[in-house]
Amino acid sequence: MDVCGPDCPQMTGIATGFNLTCERESFPPASQRRNLIEPAYSAAIQPLIVGIINLHTNSHKLSTTLLLLGSVFASASTSFAQTAEMSEEDLAKKAQNPISSMVSLPLQNNTDFDFGPEEGTLNTLNVQPVWPFAISDDWNFVTRTILPIVSQPALAPGQGRENGLGDINFTGFFSPKEAGKWIWGVGPTVILPTSTDDRLGKGEWGAGVSMVVLTMPGNWVVGSLFSNVWDVSASTGNEINFFTWQYFINYNLPNGWYLTSSPVITADWEADSKQRWTVPFGGGVGKIFRVGKQALNAQVHAYYNVEKPDIKGDWGMRLQLQFMFPR
Repeated sequence: MDVCGPDCPQMTGIATGFNLTCERESFPPASQRRNLIEPAYSAAIQPLIVGIINLHTNSHKLSTTLLLLGSVFASASTSFAQTAEMSEEDLAKKAQNPISSMVSLPLQNNTDFDFGPEEGTLNTLNVQPVWPFAISDDWNFVTRTILPIVSQPALAPGQGRENGLGDINFTGFFSPKEAGKWIWGVGPTVILPTSTDDRLGKGEWGAGVSMVVLTMPGNWVVGSLFSNVWDVSASTGNEINFFTWQYFINYNLPNGWYLTSSPVITADWEADSKQRWTVPFGGGVGKIFRVGKQALNAQVHAYYNVEKPDIKGDWGMRLQLQFMFPR
């Protein structure tokens, strides 16, 4: 969830790859959930995390955070029976809902072209573990953490590219287990000052509120996610007052294919009025598939910025691969 200004690009693309169902859902015992993710983690996720850590060995914050993320998913589980029973169409609707009671790990790569005065390429890999909890017979608490790994081009002549970790964003949604036509969730969002360089994030604590609402008539999954974050006693020049609106429109096709549009519209209220808004327009295509018993969701998007601050270019691209672990 975008919470920083144009110098803090890590929070782009926050609400794709979500999932939710309307029926009442109950959670398996912890011993079963522990066995859900370990095989996929060992085969695919662990090598990725280790590779990223090796790439950024100069960043203690990055290594520590990724090792913690790896240990969380390593302790999850090994049963894929539910995945094997679900059709691609059912999995697609789950993957398109931000507050589903489904453990998942989206890896979302955002590329912004012609970024900055030197018109370089900005790349942000958002590692986004989603972990739901049943807090009562009637309510779920769905957590989503965005861990941004940023490669920012030079912003001035003679300046080099900066690689490292941005500020982590944690959001939790309280959502009723039983929903009617409209599905909703609301809860806190928090910014952790984990950026490894001033160019990659504000490096300040932030807090705010986030809300999502959606509906799923027929082949459609349509909804919006809103959030606003403010700083907590930030130093002068690092104030945060950042608004995000992400609408998502998905139309599901046979065999797990779907059309999708989920641009992230942002407003930095601390910026000058002409530098405040980023308004992209575009979309893409996605596909649900399996590798063995592991369910995966792949997407490719392209967006054109119809309104933007000077530091941003006209075009951006989003690639996502989501590991899904339905109950």
